[in-house]
Amino acid sequence: MTQNVTDPSWWNLIPSYFDGIAITIGSFPVHWYGVMYIFAFVTAYLVMTQINKKENLGYTKEQFDSLFTWAIAGILIGARLGYVFFYKPGYYLANPTEIILPLSHDALGYHFTGISGMSYHGGMILGTIFAVIGMKRNKMDVWKTLNLSFLAAPLAYTWGRFGNFINGELFGEVTTSPIGMWFPLAHDSPIEAPILHHPSQLYEMCFEGIILFVLLWNLRKIPLLRDKMPCLYLMGYGLFRFFIEFFRRPDAHLGRVDLFGMSRGQTLCSLMILAGVIWLLVIVYRNKKKKEKANA
Repeated sequence: MTQNVTDPSWWNLIPSYFDGIAITIGSFPVHWYGVMYIFAFVTAYLVMTQINKKENLGYTKEQFDSLFTWAIAGILIGARLGYVFFYKPGYYLANPTEIILPLSHDALGYHFTGISGMSYHGGMILGTIFAVIGMKRNKMDVWKTLNLSFLAAPLAYTWGRFGNFINGELFGEVTTSPIGMWFPLAHDSPIEAPILHHPSQLYEMCFEGIILFVLLWNLRKIPLLRDKMPCLYLMGYGLFRFFIEFFRRPDAHLGRVDLFGMSRGQTLCSLMILAGVIWLLVIVYRNKKKKEKANA
């Protein structure tokens, strides 16, 4: 049941205080969400290089620079293609130029819209593939570096969701809870008597970002789990995101239409959790076989 708030507090109206545009270069607006990608990459770079220095992993600055060039390319391309194929394949098959060009087309001609739509899951998949290529080209131990990468990923991820919040996008379902906020892009109520929505971007920032990073950081201190960060990350992010998706409003053109009434995000997270579990079991099985062979 929706309910307009007749006396909203400052907390409820926080999204209205932000302008999603950070700067304007000529006639082109640069949104805070795009700036947050830079903050995310810098955060991951600093975390990984500091751990490398502290633990004497032996990697050089040049190796990290090259690795991040590969990883960033994979994340950006994968995030875009992931959105295209996971969320709106029919639309982009009919409008293929919009996949890479910041333009939309209608009866009145072409219009600048910016590139709209990035998928976390697509970015993670292709980003990991590109990163592995970068590791091999730079003669970096793949598994050791993957463990380092997935440890840094949640802290970097927090910036992306904060960018979504500043932009006022990807907000949650309607709520009567005092924690709810009014998002102008919802277009469902005036600011004088707002209908509130869950600030699901902040939920994701906290749980899939900060809390997951703290968990992985502490689990890494356990010898048995130290080299299993990729598996634990897949399971941890997948579980947090799966449950937060109940509070997040699904894409309007999709809704909750996947298996068992899941949103598309929940479906992808279910596969993510499954992949993490299978990957972990494979590692445990291989380690067991190695010990048995060594003791034979």
